[in-house]
Amino acid sequence: MPGMPTGSGGAPSDWDGFTDAQSKNFSDRNTQEYTDLDLFFGKRTPSNDVNKVTNIQAVKRSIRNLVLTNHYEKPFHPEIGSGVRGMLFELMTPLTAQILTKKIEDVIENFEPRARLISVRAIPDLDRNAYECRIEFYVVNMPTELVDLTVFLERLR
Repeated sequence: MPGMPTGSGGAPSDWDGFTDAQSKNFSDRNTQEYTDLDLFFGKRTPSNDVNKVTNIQAVKRSIRNLVLTNHYEKPFHPEIGSGVRGMLFELMTPLTAQILTKKIEDVIENFEPRARLISVRAIPDLDRNAYECRIEFYVVNMPTELVDLTVFLERLR
């Protein structure tokens, strides 16, 4: 058959003439790097430009910003936000910690496609009237490194 690859001896073979996809995965062109602006606006000395954060650090900052953002804080996107600040004024019960955990899970799963969420734990600190939220996730293009992010939530008056 014309155009069909042939193996040794002229018999058609499924593997001859095709390149392995794995060989293309090692090129720099196919590697995706996640970048964000440094929100502390640190200045790069050679170019006087704003620093950028890459890969894991970029995803960690994005998740932290999503957790600390309330609904209607982002212009033209009122749906983005977790609403955890409103929960900080509730009584510190196991049910409140579970609701905080669920709100954090929802905002990460809905608005951060670069992270594959593993677990979220909200641990109440009764002495300081705050919650320590531990978020474990994998970055999508680096699935071998488990990332642990701790966000401390406390109410401010």
